[in-house]
Amino acid sequence: MKLRFLGHACFLLEEKGTVLVFDPYLSGNPAAAEKAENIKADFILVSHAHGDHLGDAVAMAKRSGGLIISTAEVAGKCAAEGAKTHAMHIGGKRAFPFGSVRITLAFHGAGVEGGHACGFVVDFFGQKVYFAGDTGLFGDMELLGRLEDIDIALLPIGDNYTMGVDDAVLAAKMLKAKTVIPMHYNTWPLIAADPNDFKRKVEKDTDTAVAILTPGRELTF
Repeated sequence: MKLRFLGHACFLLEEKGTVLVFDPYLSGNPAAAEKAENIKADFILVSHAHGDHLGDAVAMAKRSGGLIISTAEVAGKCAAEGAKTHAMHIGGKRAFPFGSVRITLAFHGAGVEGGHACGFVVDFFGQKVYFAGDTGLFGDMELLGRLEDIDIALLPIGDNYTMGVDDAVLAAKMLKAKTVIPMHYNTWPLIAADPNDFKRKVEKDTDTAVAILTPGRELTF
């Protein structure tokens, strides 16, 4: 499985000819490593409807024929704009051709009236990837770590809008993922954070490895 960081909170998973993208904010993203029109996504997972997460999702889905997976309110918004969608909600799990998606809690604004922000646990051809989305720290991350044997956790560390470094370290302790990758930091000065500080603290206190990806860098698992 290839995991590529495209900047801010956008990641691309690829295996067996299937491409899945999280939160495709690329147009207007000062940290973007790719142009949205260059990505042909089969599945697009959107954690909430703030512009730096919903981003290019609708245009990307319409261009590639990909399926947007999100909460009912965000999926409804995207469907009204002409995208193909699958609506889920917090606590739900659904099988897809690549494996499955579980919708998880995220404590953050939804960006759409009446909605909720969310995260995802994706079983992508046997690898479990937890995308936390924009969230503060919450205790049920420990429960999530018991429910799912997480291979890779993607956690925000930029503070102000989400967890900062120290809270994200606590999240890593609770989740017990094999590898954690920080995201949602240094896109703008307001969310400046030191990923090396995060790495030192996590690896000092846990058995979890931290991989720091600059935009455009790719890891193979």
